[in-house]
Amino acid sequence: MATVNEFKTETPSLTAVNDFFLERPTYKEGYDQETNTVIRLVSSKRNKPGKEKKAYKVTGIDDVAAKNNWKAWLYLAPALILVVIFLIYPLINTIFISFLKDYSYVTGSFSGMTFENFGIILGLTPYNGVYETNFVKYAIPNTFIIVFLTVPISTLIALMISVWLNSIKWFQKFLQIVFFLPYVTNAIAVGMVFSVLFDEHGIINYMFNSNIVWIYAATREHAMVPLMLYIVWSSLPFKILIFLSGLQGIDKQYYQAAKVDAASSTKILWRITVPLMSPQIMYIVITSFIGAFKEYTAIVGLFNNPGTTPGDYSLYTIVYYIYDNLNSHTTFAAAAAVFLFIIILVFTFIQLGVSKKRVHY
Repeated sequence: MATVNEFKTETPSLTAVNDFFLERPTYKEGYDQETNTVIRLVSSKRNKPGKEKKAYKVTGIDDVAAKNNWKAWLYLAPALILVVIFLIYPLINTIFISFLKDYSYVTGSFSGMTFENFGIILGLTPYNGVYETNFVKYAIPNTFIIVFLTVPISTLIALMISVWLNSIKWFQKFLQIVFFLPYVTNAIAVGMVFSVLFDEHGIINYMFNSNIVWIYAATREHAMVPLMLYIVWSSLPFKILIFLSGLQGIDKQYYQAAKVDAASSTKILWRITVPLMSPQIMYIVITSFIGAFKEYTAIVGLFNNPGTTPGDYSLYTIVYYIYDNLNSHTTFAAAAAVFLFIIILVFTFIQLGVSKKRVHY
């Protein structure tokens, strides 16, 4: 019975290439009667004078898939076109606008290029004789407070709920639906509910027998409480969904071995569950950081303006600043968007660097 031999080329050293150049055997595809072998050539590329270092491809294979790459690009073309139109072009255009001077949003005209827009939003350069303070005084601090408080708290709560849901068998599907409801509920409607709950004469003050002003005409510190609760509560469903999928993929043998060793529930959680779920945790942390940096809907839903009263800017965030100045001062909004993009990019790279040491696949 004939055997099939596939002759594959490997990348040799330069010396081997030079020695092999003139002595390379020649094979013909087909059946060889002498050796009773069917020869099928995978690659027939030969060395070319002056190109010994590139004598072979990395794979050494010139197959049908390589010739049909244009089909893959054709299938990807609709998605790539949408990405270019709605992601790449706006990003490049925003960066370009952030450096324009006297830019008109209506006509698109400008008088030159400048770095002053970044200095103005950061309060380093005056604009019409006045220094901008809202961005540095409110937008940046509020955004960082939201990010570094809501993300860890919501991630930890979501993890605990996911572990609890994964451990119960009865009523599990119903509870999953209940916890997922905020994800499909209108954000503005939820904000209105929270504003009623935290009203001066609302349920929260009634339950705790207090008269604290949480929403309208509240101080910045008091207003942050319902805002944080709203953000944490609304961000839980997606996190729970991801964590549950990760928990259900863990091999049960690990838990069985831990029970044999009489490990406590706490040790099982932090020594087995958390390390094995590190990819999901890292994914949630990265996406949550990006989402928290772009927080906007919670403030609109709860307060309907960047403060607790009209004309107040105490609850400004970076994204709210961008929307608030998009029409009146487009270059300032573009500069703030670029500033936010750089911050998110830096934090994402830091988290990816940490994941190389802390994430176990």
